[in-house]
Amino acid sequence: MIPAPQPSTTPGRVRIAREAVPPAADRLRIGTRGSALAVTQTTTVAQQIADATGLEIVLVIIKTKGDVSRESLAQLGGTGVFVSALRDALLANECDFAVHSLKDLPTGEHPGITLGAIPARVDARDALCARDGLTLDQLPAGARVGTGSPRRAAQILARRADLEVLDLRGNVDTRLARVGVDLDAVVLAAAGLQRLDRLDVVTERFGLDEAPTAPGQGALAIEVRASARAMEPYATALRALDDPATRACALAERSLLAALEAGCAAPIGAHAHLEDGKLHLRASVYRLDGSEQLTETATLQWSEGRDDVPALLGHRVCEALLARGAERLAPLRGAR
Repeated sequence: MIPAPQPSTTPGRVRIAREAVPPAADRLRIGTRGSALAVTQTTTVAQQIADATGLEIVLVIIKTKGDVSRESLAQLGGTGVFVSALRDALLANECDFAVHSLKDLPTGEHPGITLGAIPARVDARDALCARDGLTLDQLPAGARVGTGSPRRAAQILARRADLEVLDLRGNVDTRLARVGVDLDAVVLAAAGLQRLDRLDVVTERFGLDEAPTAPGQGALAIEVRASARAMEPYATALRALDDPATRACALAERSLLAALEAGCAAPIGAHAHLEDGKLHLRASVYRLDGSEQLTETATLQWSEGRDDVPALLGHRVCEALLARGAERLAPLRGAR
């Protein structure tokens, strides 16, 4: 049996491997997708782990079905296609941690794996990247806007029913390259652009009150084998990464999504925030064509360590949305 990695007294280093890396006592391996965004955000996580443990950290590149297929996310089965290969690698002991964009993570539990940490969230907003520096209101009638998200499409059409919204796949550079060619604009997560140092392409950021985003957007999820979570140095790494405030907000948003039993095609936006010791959650459900929406909010007192509060808050907002007929608008199964 390979012994658990042991921390050293010197700072660790980070390297990237595109081949299998065996476990060793002086290293931790982090599984990541191979896109520029995934590698960039995982490198940040890796450096935090290296600083906290003093171990060598290796980024292990894992190819997922979502990275190679050109089908829409709905056709592929949702954002979970980006997660399954990383989870398989984690369970096969090909890596010690897996880093995901939290909005890609299915809400259900996965046997043998636990959500070990949610680092501090960056900008949760959506960003318009349009030709000629235009905002959404300034785009001409009939302008073509690309997005792979039914929620974003519904929100755009709710504001500008005269626009043509087209399905969009590919990495950030691929999407941006279409602006001014066959598209007038694309909508992307501001967090991804921030992590890639590409905020210069943003022409408008949509307010979270007007356009709540995917549950967990802007945050990362670090998964670990359940059997290793409490072991050292895994526990040290997870403590260094986890941000209690972000965790509370993200869990509230994810609790709502789970309670609604929403599929990947459901246009649902949610955003939680903490203020004066209270956890606030606002969520909207849209018709796919943007012609109608329902919005509900709720607030509960919260203190660190109370993961039951985000769960209760998400269920409360879910019940309010269902009571008002959210199932008429979107493909929900609506747990009651």
